[in-house]
Amino acid sequence: MSTQALTRRAEKMPTVFDDFFKPWNEWFDGGLLNRTMNVPCVNITEQKDEYKVSLAAPGLKKDDFHIDVDGNMLTISCEKEENKEEKDNKFTRKEYNYSSFSRSFTLPDEINKEKIDAKYEDGVLRISLPRKEGANKPTAKHIAVK
Repeated sequence: MSTQALTRRAEKMPTVFDDFFKPWNEWFDGGLLNRTMNVPCVNITEQKDEYKVSLAAPGLKKDDFHIDVDGNMLTISCEKEENKEEKDNKFTRKEYNYSSFSRSFTLPDEINKEKIDAKYEDGVLRISLPRKEGANKPTAKHIAVK
């Protein structure tokens, strides 16, 4: 069963000072300080012989990704820069967009780092993290609360 709450928002009356303080309001009221970072969602699944990492990153190319393993740290990062320029007799319009992200994961000791594989298709980066041969799957244990 779900509970729904109804709330009524008080309407904000415009004031003379709204235009005067507009640059500062954009910074504090949902502007620069309240922006959310665009970090792709990640799913990690454990299978019998491997772990699978799926990262949702539509609109990128496989060359945009950088996947590095340093010790037991797997880092997935991306940097993408786009430049658009339109020229006409009367105007020039130039726009650019730069986006980047980085996600890091600690790998278990049982991962065979030499056989890690990555594929990017249909907007999803899939990374296969195979276990070493003969590595025992960690046993699950239930902890009772005292």
